Amino acid sequence: MSVPRHPDSVAVQVAVIAERRPGVTKWVDHVWQAVEVLEHAPPVPAWTKLREDSGRALFFAGVAEVVMHPTDTDNYKHNLESAQPLVWVLLRPTEAEPGMALQSVMVDPGEAHLHADVGQDLMEALPMPPGLHAIATEFVARHHKERGFYKRKRDQANPEALARSADGTPARSADAANARRMPEDEA
Repeated sequence: MSVPRHPDSVAVQVAVIAERRPGVTKWVDHVWQAVEVLEHAPPVPAWTKLREDSGRALFFAGVAEVVMHPTDTDNYKHNLESAQPLVWVLLRPTEAEPGMALQSVMVDPGEAHLHADVGQDLMEALPMPPGLHAIATEFVARHHKERGFYKRKRDQANPEALARSADGTPARSADAANARRMPEDEA
């Protein structure tokens, strides 16, 4: 099922490299970590083992789309202005070999925060590749609009409208009583 996108949204494909290390306790067989985001995918299928040494295995996790929306440029701008712009990679445990699946890659720190503490998912923050950095910078320059802070004001309560008479029915204010008076009442 595809998610509808804004016509000005941009999708950039990136590749992810993940590492599987032996666990350090008897309760965990393996520990996973996303270790790098590449601008170009190697010509191999997803979850191909690239290298294995001393129980550590490096995998090409697959390709994911980084989608940028014009309404989220404020978050992208904050990420790009940080000392080290980041890309967040979300891996999810699965029953299929090798035991992990590439779920998504994002440049929006707000979106990453939403996924940070979800179940068994693994979220890694990695340096943003230069090509993706250039695309994100251009995207923000084209679509970002500064929005001033707007503090809403509460409506003033009308205490007479909230008042109740002795029998529990809503009390009528003097203005309401005068508004309902008929002309013949004044004669």
